[in-house]
Amino acid sequence: MTFGLIAFAAEVGEPVPVKDVVADYTEDVARVLAYGYDFVHRAAPGTGLTDLAVEAGGQALAAAGVAARDVDLLVLAITDIAEYLYWDAAAAVAHRLGLSWAEAVLVDQGCAGGVTAFDTLAGRFATHLSYDTALVIGANRTTEAYWNRLDTHSLLFSDGAAAAVASRNATSLRWRTSYAETDGRYADFFRMDDGGGANPFGPGTPPPKVRDAWQIMEHFAYDSDRMAAFADEINDRTARAVHRACKQAGITEDELAWLLLLNDNPRVIANQADLVGVPTSRTNIRGARQHGHFGAADHLFELGNLHASGELGLGDYVALATNGRGMHWACTILWS
Repeated sequence: MTFGLIAFAAEVGEPVPVKDVVADYTEDVARVLAYGYDFVHRAAPGTGLTDLAVEAGGQALAAAGVAARDVDLLVLAITDIAEYLYWDAAAAVAHRLGLSWAEAVLVDQGCAGGVTAFDTLAGRFATHLSYDTALVIGANRTTEAYWNRLDTHSLLFSDGAAAAVASRNATSLRWRTSYAETDGRYADFFRMDDGGGANPFGPGTPPPKVRDAWQIMEHFAYDSDRMAAFADEINDRTARAVHRACKQAGITEDELAWLLLLNDNPRVIANQADLVGVPTSRTNIRGARQHGHFGAADHLFELGNLHASGELGLGDYVALATNGRGMHWACTILWS
């Protein structure tokens, strides 16, 4: 069983130079500028995560020449919270796109969801033999009341959605394999402590904040060596996911024409690429600097740009590798 991708589209917020807005988000301007990003994309006020997803999904269907009635499956991967709680964003997107007969699946594994979504596609195509066409969307809309897009992490968050149409009969960008692993010891990282069943919102309660990367130091008893070891573990396990996916696909890392990672800062991308054994010239390092981190949309966004550029050759292997809160590590390999 396999499937392939036949069309891509994206809908992103307005690009703004990081140097022009960084002081609005943090006093530690030099640190944020040192990450090496040129731009981030910010959606207009009133634009929600599902608005971005619907635009990207509709454009992808149009590019593929696929009617809404012919879509059997929608998979939506998100990073930040959607517009509402107690609400299925995937079902809402399916309805707005007119996918009245399609199954809708929500993948909520943080930044890893755009890659683990491919495993969901593969499983559904394998177990639902009547499914011929699927729409996969990754989306991120930073909720700035809870999350500082420039100061929460060492990668800078952009607003946007990217979509692709998957077909059982496609001859391009065929799915070869997916690998994923999870380490729940880190499940509390980036947790928002207020608003859930354990500590519901109360009257007059100020907006809660997501735990940021610096608060994670508490988990490691403010030991900088342990924190550095955790950063190394993130990179090592991202590379390990690629190694294991390559083994499953029956190829070597040398056969990878492209390695698309999260739109992390250039230093992290270079470290992960080196651990995999792929030069940074065959990664998304340029796109990351130019656009920022779209969360679960990174890989579809960068893959769509790569596909449109003409740089993807016939028979090229592309690895999509990721890490995300949970913690999750995953890799999907496609064959063009």
